[in-house]
Amino acid sequence: MTYNETAYAKINLALHVRKRREDGYHELETLFAFVDAGDTLSAQTSEQDQVTTLGEFAAGIDDPFDNLVAKALSVLPRPRDFEQGLNITLEKNLPVAAGLGGGSADAGAVFRLVERLHGLPDDWQERAAKLGADVPSCVRSETAIGRGTGTELEPLEDDLKGTPVLLVNPRITLSTASVFKAWGQKDLGPLPEGTARDIAEQGRNDLDEPAFALCPVIPEVLAELAKDNAWLTRMSGSGATCFALYEEESARDDALKRLKTERPDWWTLGGKLR
Repeated sequence: MTYNETAYAKINLALHVRKRREDGYHELETLFAFVDAGDTLSAQTSEQDQVTTLGEFAAGIDDPFDNLVAKALSVLPRPRDFEQGLNITLEKNLPVAAGLGGGSADAGAVFRLVERLHGLPDDWQERAAKLGADVPSCVRSETAIGRGTGTELEPLEDDLKGTPVLLVNPRITLSTASVFKAWGQKDLGPLPEGTARDIAEQGRNDLDEPAFALCPVIPEVLAELAKDNAWLTRMSGSGATCFALYEEESARDDALKRLKTERPDWWTLGGKLR
């Protein structure tokens, strides 16, 4: 039997960086949201755990056995009577180092696969956090506020479910560590309060300035997205992917069609927020 899961693309509708922590990480307040498309994982039981990576962006993973799919398998216990491993095929449809939490989303999908087979341990959130700050949010892939390093999740009123969204990446990788290192260390204030839409509209991305300096094409991407009828355009995470939110699917589709024609060198993905 084959088990399939989608590793949903993560976007930060708002990302406020409050301070640099003594452990080297940063104190964040962010609004996570997820697109109804992403990488795909197919799993079958086997004698031992195996990971095969294919797809457009598979080359971005240097060692498929050292990626977050393999690491997620290694941190999840199996019941004593479950003597089989999982043979997982990962199709990388999302760009790597793109601000979409691709690896974290893949790990989250592994957690859901294991949950379907024999459940998750009570401490699954702690296990997920050890793999990366975005992984706990990616396990459930639901709109939520993230605090701390992003692992402390809070539910909120989600009035954005089903919102048409367009993702655009200029096919340039951008190191998250480099962007955070270049952050100006100025606290510009907390995340707004309210519904998901309130926070998205009133919030900001505090990593814009360092990301723009490291990747000057990002403002060009945002300028292109602003040409159409989006009610919000913003960079996701540490970049370089940008997103646009629309009231109508037709507006998103028109923008997607235009960009595919005018900027065929850019990666694009249209979908809806989950």
